[in-house]
Amino acid sequence: QVQLVESGGGLVQAGGSLRLSCAASGSISSINSMGWYRQAPGKQRELVAGITSGGRASYADSVQGRFTISRDNAKNTAYLQMNSLKPEDTAVYYCNADVRVRSTVTNYWGQGTQVTVSS
Repeated sequence: QVQLVESGGGLVQAGGSLRLSCAASGSISSINSMGWYRQAPGKQRELVAGITSGGRASYADSVQGRFTISRDNAKNTAYLQMNSLKPEDTAVYYCNADVRVRSTVTNYWGQGTQVTVSS
């Protein structure tokens, strides 16, 4: 069984920073793409940032230049460094990953971590 566990959320003032971590555990052969999504109250879940196994990153326009996604393949962990946070970044942030276990690739979600940015 594969699990994704997020950590690093919390309450921060506007302009501040937070770093989220997503650790994958279980019988993992390899991890393809990893990504961070967020869902604010009353809104749909949206992609914030993604990163390929080779390290190519992509970002939503709303976070471009403020957020940085990275990963440590040896630790099966992804990170999201969030700088210059705004109140509109408030949401539950979810980790997502395409995980290969032997010959099968399955998409997994973490349980989410709350990020609250006060004005």
